[in-house]
Amino acid sequence: MQIISHFSSLSTLALPRLSLSTALNFRRRRSKFPFYPSNHFEIPRLPLLACNLSSGRSQQQAPMDSPPPQASASVDSVTHDFQNQSLASDGGDEKICKNESNGVSYTQRVRLKLEDLNWDNSFTRELPGDPRTDTIPREVLHACYTKVSPSAEVENPQLVAWSESVAEFLDLDPTEFERPDFPLLFSGASPLVGSLPYAQCYGGHQFGMWAGQLGDGRAITLGEVLNSKSERWELQLKGAGKTPYSRFADGLAVLRSSIREFLCSEAMHNLGIPTTRALCLVTTGKFVTRDMFYDGNPKEEPGAIVCRVSPSFLRFGSYQIHASREKEDLEIVRALADYAIRHHFPHIENMSRSESLSFNTGNEEVLDLTSNKYAAWAVEVAERTASLVARWQGVGFTHGVLNTDNMSILGLTIDYGPFGFLDAFDPRYTPNTTDLPGRRYCFANQPDIGLWNIAQFTRTLVAAKLIDDKEANYAMERYGTKFMDDYQAIMTKKLGLPKYIKQLISKLLNNMAIDKVDYTNFFRLLSNIKADPNIPEEELLNPLKAVLLDIGQERKEAWISWVKIYIEELASSGISDEERKASMNAVNPKYVLRNYLCQSAIDAAEQGDFEEVRRVLKVMERPYDEQPGMEKYARLPPAWAYRPGVCMLSCSS
Repeated sequence: MQIISHFSSLSTLALPRLSLSTALNFRRRRSKFPFYPSNHFEIPRLPLLACNLSSGRSQQQAPMDSPPPQASASVDSVTHDFQNQSLASDGGDEKICKNESNGVSYTQRVRLKLEDLNWDNSFTRELPGDPRTDTIPREVLHACYTKVSPSAEVENPQLVAWSESVAEFLDLDPTEFERPDFPLLFSGASPLVGSLPYAQCYGGHQFGMWAGQLGDGRAITLGEVLNSKSERWELQLKGAGKTPYSRFADGLAVLRSSIREFLCSEAMHNLGIPTTRALCLVTTGKFVTRDMFYDGNPKEEPGAIVCRVSPSFLRFGSYQIHASREKEDLEIVRALADYAIRHHFPHIENMSRSESLSFNTGNEEVLDLTSNKYAAWAVEVAERTASLVARWQGVGFTHGVLNTDNMSILGLTIDYGPFGFLDAFDPRYTPNTTDLPGRRYCFANQPDIGLWNIAQFTRTLVAAKLIDDKEANYAMERYGTKFMDDYQAIMTKKLGLPKYIKQLISKLLNNMAIDKVDYTNFFRLLSNIKADPNIPEEELLNPLKAVLLDIGQERKEAWISWVKIYIEELASSGISDEERKASMNAVNPKYVLRNYLCQSAIDAAEQGDFEEVRRVLKVMERPYDEQPGMEKYARLPPAWAYRPGVCMLSCSS
């Protein structure tokens, strides 16, 4: 099974043969490590890792009607079992200040000045680094990072926008945003007290091809801040200047792409989708030359720097680069795995042996995940990734560049480039101009690409002898199971149904694709349908008329037929219309960060007016609320939104 099965009649794309149906059939087929990349994507192997390219047609996908097979596991995820086994938490007790004057006790949140942030630079302290500190482009060997300082030229930088919710979990006093020197500090022009800047070394597969060393070419991590709950947050400046990983680029970022990254980081969080965050966005006061369309017509654009925040910016490619270099660098894979588990998966470090975490993998073999922490970790990374992709599919988000260097080991959405939310529903939609020829990263392909990337990650761990083939197989199987569980649950809630009904949902998506129905607005309006089988036929589509535009009689009849069946299912649920509407509106947003909303904010900001950026941010903080007076931010895209540079961008935009 895979989500493509919903769209199989709509797309003729060749799909990678390592599909979700493959993952779910590992145990049934008793395969030894079946990895079948399609030569359609021309996917080479890492030099060290054994993987024969096999040609052939993409295989048919299994249907989605029945629950996925469970390898002796309950419906609850293995991840949940791991976390239940935790003997100690990575976080500490929240530090609170009590005021008991006049017999009244209350707590106050910790509010720190920038100089008082608690820096703890574990990455540079615990992992091998580059002995050189210059920014000359080069291969950086036997190291996870290079110490390098921000070097972007700055002249009268300005604060464009900021996130008070990010400041809150950093324990940062929001009045710090008002400091005159704040833009200087977060443009990298002035060093932050306690920071220890570095750029990370990593590699990756880009569009299915092994690209070798990549690394932080324009992002410089300032360090890690521990908050009052002992939570670890890495602060990173994107667009801060050259690093050894910049290759032939300038290490800078433009205001256009920085606004998109800042707004989407916060919008995704408020939609409930795991993501890196953004503390602030500043202009540099300098111009940067960019050829946005790679057509030989470069132009100068305002420069900017966004401060990204995440527990970690470790990627699949952070491990791949060292496995590809073999020999002693395989020990770096182990060191990086130990580091990640110690700081970001402590429940795995502390788990005990348990029968509940033993699974039958076929041939009467039993896999005990508690006997190998790396296998348990691989499974959790796979499940977090599957859950993330399921949420993308549910909200209609297309990442655009799902290279392995853009995949977080924490299951976070990372690296916002040419992303896009679906407007007119099209399973083959890609917001990336570079992806147009093959549409490898189109909306419908994301679940299979997630699995393909997990396969590269687990192969890296096999190469470093941290897990074996059987454990790698199981991690991929769990990806398939977790994706199906989460995706089915999400779609069931979006339709307000008591159970998942594959045929009903498949028919709906087929109708939406044929008539190019707006994805977000349709599901929001769907909650207005009443569970009344006696509604006259000519009135059935009234709640949806704002999104069913320019449809002929034949298509109208198709929609009426679907709505009738849908109403029958709603009527049998016994849930009141009011209760169902409230629950559906809680999962179907009214507002998403459509590309044209970004562009409107960008156009104003490039003229020195940052208010539209801040207004869009404010609206996206409450995407599920009606927000009277803000309705224009939920409108269909205007005609100008379909021009290149708005609805579609290049990888480097």
